[in-house]
Amino acid sequence: MPTILGQNQYGKAENRVVKITRDGATHHIKDLNVSVSLSGDMDDVHYSGSNAHVLPTDTTKNTVYAFAKEHGIESAEQFGIHLARHFVTSQEAIRTARIRIEEYSWERIEHGGDSAHSFVRKGQETRLAQITYDGSSWEVVSGLKDLTVLNSTDSEFWGYVKDKYTTLPEAYDRILATEVSGRWRFNWTDDAQDMPDWDTSYEQTKRHMLRAFAETYSLSLQQTLYQMGSRIIENRDEIDEVRFSLPNKHHFLVDLEPFGLKNDNEVYFAADRPYGLIEATVLRDGREARIPTDLTNL
Repeated sequence: MPTILGQNQYGKAENRVVKITRDGATHHIKDLNVSVSLSGDMDDVHYSGSNAHVLPTDTTKNTVYAFAKEHGIESAEQFGIHLARHFVTSQEAIRTARIRIEEYSWERIEHGGDSAHSFVRKGQETRLAQITYDGSSWEVVSGLKDLTVLNSTDSEFWGYVKDKYTTLPEAYDRILATEVSGRWRFNWTDDAQDMPDWDTSYEQTKRHMLRAFAETYSLSLQQTLYQMGSRIIENRDEIDEVRFSLPNKHHFLVDLEPFGLKNDNEVYFAADRPYGLIEATVLRDGREARIPTDLTNL
């Protein structure tokens, strides 16, 4: 045979599930986008077309919805753990299950009525989780994307390499803005370990990230990135690795001199592209990096 089969996986992507929990007149909402990917003894289906070991992707979709009812959705991570364990332990041919989840947050609309069932979609960020299980060990990577942050001062950029193509002026007081895409890997890998409180961990990790961004006097976005990752590692014992992808949302001072006006760091043009893209991993000392360097493939 001139070719052989390499790595392969299959599943059902982007199963949108909304779970409403009714506590009398007060309702709670969980809104997830769940993607299931399964791998294992799948040679025959590729070589001969035999589906003897194939759990239909429609079945994986149905399982997502059934589990939302049977187990509820305590957190994105916990829901993914339930699913991954089920697929690996219930199907002999399935050796590894990877569950990717996006969670969309809602907040309650406060009003004068007695009911509490009205919500408005939060506009800050999308929460992320990826759970991988091979029957014996777990890997949980959480994160977020589309979190836009900005410092209107306390940022500089100067002292950089200059050649004949350099036109960028040095800046000693600039806007620093970025749209955070981040992932962090937990050191919980075994059922014998105490499981983290996933929701508390997420909220505290985001809090430390934002405080580091706000409190760092930045000489470069790279420096700010490192401070954000370091603060998470130093304050969250359950996390061993953090990876960020930070596009530099450039804000350029507008030249107002043609109009006889002085622009004293007041009026900016917000450029959407091209943009600088700063990416790096921050690790707990003694640990190895496992989060892919290209977050688009995570």
